[in-house]
Amino acid sequence: MERLEYYRQCLQQFLANYANYGAKREGLETQVIVDTTHDHYLLLRTGWEKNKRIHTCIFHFDIKDGKIWVQENNTDIEIDRDLEEMGISKQELVIGFHHPSMRECSDYAIA
Repeated sequence: MERLEYYRQCLQQFLANYANYGAKREGLETQVIVDTTHDHYLLLRTGWEKNKRIHTCIFHFDIKDGKIWVQENNTDIEIDRDLEEMGISKQELVIGFHHPSMRECSDYAIA
């Protein structure tokens, strides 16, 4: 339970840090979505750029089965480095957007 709470705190801190990252653009809003009941954590960008609707998931994490699942990373940011600095190892991370067969060839957890 203690590690689960630590994961929650780290993910909230990670998302808060990147919510303020980059230039602010008029018409766009960055949202940190935290659901500690079901352990879903997202950073979204939403709004309008001229006539184009923007609704983009920047990061999406879940906590499942005692591990952090990286469900989406639409950046060039190497998430594992930030999380490792927080004391979370690669074996505590599952790269959920990679097929399970690809996960076997990495340093990250398979599931």
